[in-house]
Amino acid sequence: MTELAAQCTPPPTELPEDKLLQQLCNLLGGYLDPTQINTIVRAYHFGAAAHTGQFRRSGEAYICHPVSVAITLAGMRMDANGIMAAILHDVIEDTPITKAELAREFSPEVAELVDGVTKLSKIDSRSRAEAQAENVRKMFLAMAQDLRVIIVKLADRLHNMQTLGNMPPEKKRRIAKETLEIYAPIANRLGMNDIRHQLEALGFKAMYPNRYKAINNAVRKSRGHRKEVIDTIQSAIQNRLSETALECKVAGREKNIASIYQKMLNKKISFSDVFDVHAFRIFCHSVDDCYRALGSVHNLYKPIPGRFKDYIALPKANGYQSLHTTLMSPYGMPIEIQIRTHEMHRISESGIAAHWLYKSDSEKSDTIKARANEWLRDLLEIQKSVGDSLEFIDNLKVDLFPHEVFIFTPLGKIIKLPRGASIVDFAYMVHTDVGNACISARIDKKLVPLQTRLENGMTVEVITAAWARPNPLWLNYVVTAKARSCIRAYLKNFNQQEAIKLGRRLLEKELLSLNLRLEDIDDARIMSLLHSMKQHSLNELLEDIGLGNRMPFLVAKRLGQSDVNAAVKLEDQLTHHTTPLVIKGTEGMVVSLAKCCRPIPGDPIIGFFNPGKGIVVHHQECRNSNDVRKKQTTWLDVEWSQEAAGEFSAEIRIELLNQRGSLATIASTISAMESNIENITVVSQDERVSVDLLVLAVHDRVHLANIIRKLKKLSIVLKITRIKA
Repeated sequence: MTELAAQCTPPPTELPEDKLLQQLCNLLGGYLDPTQINTIVRAYHFGAAAHTGQFRRSGEAYICHPVSVAITLAGMRMDANGIMAAILHDVIEDTPITKAELAREFSPEVAELVDGVTKLSKIDSRSRAEAQAENVRKMFLAMAQDLRVIIVKLADRLHNMQTLGNMPPEKKRRIAKETLEIYAPIANRLGMNDIRHQLEALGFKAMYPNRYKAINNAVRKSRGHRKEVIDTIQSAIQNRLSETALECKVAGREKNIASIYQKMLNKKISFSDVFDVHAFRIFCHSVDDCYRALGSVHNLYKPIPGRFKDYIALPKANGYQSLHTTLMSPYGMPIEIQIRTHEMHRISESGIAAHWLYKSDSEKSDTIKARANEWLRDLLEIQKSVGDSLEFIDNLKVDLFPHEVFIFTPLGKIIKLPRGASIVDFAYMVHTDVGNACISARIDKKLVPLQTRLENGMTVEVITAAWARPNPLWLNYVVTAKARSCIRAYLKNFNQQEAIKLGRRLLEKELLSLNLRLEDIDDARIMSLLHSMKQHSLNELLEDIGLGNRMPFLVAKRLGQSDVNAAVKLEDQLTHHTTPLVIKGTEGMVVSLAKCCRPIPGDPIIGFFNPGKGIVVHHQECRNSNDVRKKQTTWLDVEWSQEAAGEFSAEIRIELLNQRGSLATIASTISAMESNIENITVVSQDERVSVDLLVLAVHDRVHLANIIRKLKKLSIVLKITRIKA
């Protein structure tokens, strides 16, 4: 990539790129025909010519990097177009060659693959983080068209990580951080465990070199200390399997250093307490043999309760299948065992690459590919509704670190969700429309609230209603990227439509005072105004007015002038119009009631424009409104509609005798008046008197007055007043 390319000193006289090309051709000869190999060699010469004069920091010709990437892909038996895309993956970014030239020289398919891997150039971003986020977003869009894009990208990142040695430490850490946060989890999500483990190990080594060195030394020492014990356990397992006539192979393996570090970090333990540094895998010929082998090892050593996982019956989201169990050996050391078929092992190492690597077992590889495509479709749906690339990356990271639970629909379909998911997450996973309209749910036929956390094996039935809408509070407990992005998208659109409606009402009210109507103003004048205000559409202008970013009377005055462009500094010429805007109360997000004075129907009120939030309605006696009222361009007269209905919050201050049952008497009196206490705050209290603030739910000013009158008649009440500021 560009970061690794540098115009340095010429390479040494020997040509390592020729050796790499020969190595590539040897690998390709095992599965491609000579015509395809000749086309790939032509792509090599094309790329080498394009990269002429470019060298890596190590001093070797830059073409060595894309050929090394192609060698990795050839090991996966990638098709000819994928190999050519790997060889040419940097020519659009680092050379004058264009996508159109590649399409003419090779094929449109190769050009699309190269373009999908290429970073965005000349990106207008506020930060490096945003630029990187935009690049990842673009790559995922390309992945949705062709999965080979991510395979090439992962091989590219793997070779970059293998050759980080000549990088400055700061750049090493930055590239390693991106690898650990994005690329290694993507490899995991696509089931490519071999690539993932290499990326994790190289990323950890670059990110924490001292920690890597310390753990690596400890692992080497432990090999000597534990070798005899490990060999004895492995022999015992192999012998027990042979006794039960199972033809299975037992292999020991060593956990990678990044996994050991994560375990030490998560469990807050030292290396000496990590007993499963060495683990065992049992490879069987059939699924039936796997379960029989599980019974044999459980008879050999005692299993540790709660440490068994069956990923054969319920595979992971990336298609991984295996039986996991942890046993207690006679040496007091827990040992981890994974049991799988040979085919499951190949799939677990290759993942999505199995589609190319194991053509003989097309059904399995097609299943893995289908899972990957399903995941990408969900990501595509998410990216359509997110606000920017950084939000997309946040959602992606949530999706890349799943710890699944398996939930059943009433018809028996299994849906996988991250651990900690709520019913809202489940509803959105079923369908976006189900999520948007959910109001409750039944778990195992019992009614439960939407924020209920789901556990393995639950059967969930979502209850929906036509009138239901997503609630902003859902964002506090959803954990899936799909649910979060769908809720945000709906609320954003709802807020936008509400702001447009309010903006239209405000503008029409001001135009009426100028004896004009919006529909009577010709399109040319509106377009001229939009151009001068740098707005793209009338709805965009109305939204700005509704959100309080533009004053409606200024816009109306400019629309009413014969020469729109001559209107400058209108604030000096305006007088505030007193035609009130009628409101019904809590009308939504862009008309809200101030919490400082809590106005209710019947109160004299005034509205203030709050940029980005719309109109905030205050009581006219509210102290907070005094300063703002002086700026006549930021407030407007509002009045309650005759149809204002519902419950509104009002705050009262009450002094009462501090005796047993006082609050209960107050509460029962308020309840008898068909009101409800929303909140109680004790301001001060002594042996005789308690001063409390109560927030009540009332219908209007008359309702509140009746409640206060009733409370004053109680012998325990000394004084009661309403809080208006």
